[in-house]
Amino acid sequence: MTTTEQAQATTPYEAIGGETAVRTLVDRFYDLMDLESGYAELRATHGSTLDDARNKLFWFLCGWLGGPDHYQSRFGHPRLRARHLPFSIGILERDQWVACMDQAMGDVGVPQPLRERLAESFMGTADWMRNR
Repeated sequence: MTTTEQAQATTPYEAIGGETAVRTLVDRFYDLMDLESGYAELRATHGSTLDDARNKLFWFLCGWLGGPDHYQSRFGHPRLRARHLPFSIGILERDQWVACMDQAMGDVGVPQPLRERLAESFMGTADWMRNR
C-alpha cells in the first residue's frame, strides 16, 4: 500500500492492507512466539498447537481493526476478558504478548504511526486481560 493510500485509509484494517495483511501479521506473531525464547512464558499459555489461536486472533483482529466481523459471526461477542480467564495472565505474559505483537508489526511493515497507535491499544487490552 502506498503512503497516499495509507493516508486515505479510513480504518486500521485498510491502512494495514486488509485481510491478507492481517493474516500475515497474525502468522508472524505466532511464528515469533514459537521461535523467540523471550516469549517462552507466553507460548506456554497456548498449549501444544497454535492453529486454533491463529485463526481466532485473525478473525478477531479483522473486526477489531475495522474490517469484517469474522469472529462475531462465528462465536458472537468476543467477551475477551471472560474468554481469557482460564489462562494465567500476569505482567510477564502481558508484556511478552505486547512485545511479540510489536515485533510482528515491525517485521511485516505496519506503518510507524499506526504501529504506535495499535501498540498503545494492545497494551490497554492486554493489561485488562491480566488475572493475577
